[in-house]
Amino acid sequence: MDIFSKIAAGEIPSYKCAESEKFYAFLDINPVSKGHTLVIPRREVDYIFDMEDEEIGEFQQFAKQVALALRKVFGCRKVAQVVLGLEVPHAHIHLIPMNTEADVDFRREKKQFPSEEMQQIADAVYREFLALKD
Repeated sequence: MDIFSKIAAGEIPSYKCAESEKFYAFLDINPVSKGHTLVIPRREVDYIFDMEDEEIGEFQQFAKQVALALRKVFGCRKVAQVVLGLEVPHAHIHLIPMNTEADVDFRREKKQFPSEEMQQIADAVYREFLALKD
């Protein structure tokens, strides 16, 4: 079981932003900006394009709902979607609230936020995510 699967299973603590039977979203602990969220399939698959067509469609729909919640919470212009990363062998999407392209610069020094603030952000996104489903 890889680290992202352990996070989705609750074996490793995370700041949960959204979840479904098939997918899980949580705040990145090394964010490039406030609200930087990772969206993963619960099923272990290394490469996003190894996912079945139906599954990748559902994955994008789930990510869209998380992005809508992030946009509502942060009042940002857009939410960037970035698919990159070789350090964890588990497909994932980065969702990053942005007002400028500089907000999505992965070369910048990573941000740090107090755990209380991270939890408040995750809770707010989760509430918005649930409200969108109603």
